[in-house]
Amino acid sequence: MSTLPLITHQRANSVIAWRDGCAVSAAQFLFDVAQLCEILPGGSHMLNACNDRYRFAVGLAAALLNKKISLLPPAQTPEMIRQLQFFAPDVFCLTDGKNCPIALPQLQFPALAVLPETHDQDLVAPEVDSGQTVAYLFTSGSTGTPGAHPKTWGALVRNAQSGARLCGLSDGRHHTVIGTVPPQHMFGFESTVLMVMQSANALATGEAFYPADICDAIACVPRPRMLVSTPVHLRSLMQAGLQVPALDLILSATAPLSLALAEQLEAACQTPVLEIYGSTETGRIAARNPTQTPQWQLLDGIRLSQQDGVAWASGAHIESATPLQDVIEKIDERRFLLHGRTADLVNIAGKRSSLTYLNLQLHAIPGVVDGCFFMPDQTAPDGVTRLTAFVVAPACTVAALMTALRARVDAVFLPRPLILVDALPRNATGKLPCEALKLLALARLQDSVTAGHVPLALAADHPVFAGHFPGTPIVPGALLLDLALQAIGQRIGTDLSACQINMVKFLSPVRPGEPLSVRYETPSNGMNSGVNSGAIRFDILSAQRTVATGSIRAVGAS
Repeated sequence: MSTLPLITHQRANSVIAWRDGCAVSAAQFLFDVAQLCEILPGGSHMLNACNDRYRFAVGLAAALLNKKISLLPPAQTPEMIRQLQFFAPDVFCLTDGKNCPIALPQLQFPALAVLPETHDQDLVAPEVDSGQTVAYLFTSGSTGTPGAHPKTWGALVRNAQSGARLCGLSDGRHHTVIGTVPPQHMFGFESTVLMVMQSANALATGEAFYPADICDAIACVPRPRMLVSTPVHLRSLMQAGLQVPALDLILSATAPLSLALAEQLEAACQTPVLEIYGSTETGRIAARNPTQTPQWQLLDGIRLSQQDGVAWASGAHIESATPLQDVIEKIDERRFLLHGRTADLVNIAGKRSSLTYLNLQLHAIPGVVDGCFFMPDQTAPDGVTRLTAFVVAPACTVAALMTALRARVDAVFLPRPLILVDALPRNATGKLPCEALKLLALARLQDSVTAGHVPLALAADHPVFAGHFPGTPIVPGALLLDLALQAIGQRIGTDLSACQINMVKFLSPVRPGEPLSVRYETPSNGMNSGVNSGAIRFDILSAQRTVATGSIRAVGAS
């Protein structure tokens, strides 16, 4: 049986963590692990829900030494907990929260004793069987239902040590790793916990999510220091305009990092940005500096092969060949280009793009704080399903955003509709789970697209009446139609200033001062209604009298 040490720190006083500016020694860590081992309940599966990164690491190590498997889901929603309980009926929850809402048997992380002064100063790290299953990590659900992926100690150690070499953490200096990514996520797990344990370095405890918290967490630990984060957190950090304390490396993953943001980070922080490519299934497999090259470099020992249009990764810490969910273009045996997820591919009217590319174009528009394109599952009645976009842009209008997008993407990929929202339902890693987007789309489109009745405002002394017609003024049909289109477009969040008019009938003249409104409806409820399916029916009313009726289709809909 081959074994590997729990930690690689050589001395009892080696620093393995920093808490509130104070060092936590490797000896204290092993002492804390031993204390927790004594009180872990029965059951072979443990949900490690500790938010504090140090407590998470202690919980992980205690479970490992007690031969319990840690369950690390991407979220802790009631539905996810039900799935975990079905997966492992004996699961219990280790938590450091005072009012943890997780509906499982719970163990509160204890107040641990301080290492006695008489404690043996020789550091002997426990050895762990390389083949022991340490954890099941679950995919994020950003492309569907979460799935469980087992990780053995040997594979995790090889991954962590490879990552440490990549990031320069094995150069003999004592580095500190600050993370904004939860330790339950594969990227946070391997880069802020395991990499520290297997490179004799230190982690920053606590939570760092908001820009001010991130800056405080960086300032509280000594250099050299590395920030492990995501494009969402890094974008927020740059937008906050804060003075970021000195860093020696920024490590980014979980979503594509735009060149503009990478350049902004390197200029503001005066440090290189390293982007990681990997997955829950494989762990990290490649890296690049996006300001230097768009090409990804495979990590040592990793191999890529392609079969029937699918890329497979194998070698090094990947225990069996694993298919990748991304479109990959091999340049040579060590380098490749990434063209987005296979699930991101969009084909509309014979033209192809990817949601990754479209999202990058959306984020490049000035004033956009956050946003994403979304492709509904269903097919519209006319056979074409249109993209939707949800955008956080407090200072922008729908019309302005659509104009900016027209300059960046083919008209067939313009969102119909584009919906302004206050925030997107991102999880703690900055990802947008597929189900969360579906629920958002369903709620917003049912509310704002399915049907409506909107008043129209037309002044009784409008100048048009002087010439249409002298002595017998009536509202011109063109003006009536324009008022209706503006009102409908404003209500459903779509620019209808240019649209296809399928049919319009003017049924009755309208005199100055008559109360006007437009009632509209779409051919179906749900995510494919309204401009998503193309056709919008409307009736223009004066009180209870229908004065015009018609049907329109947004430009580009078919």
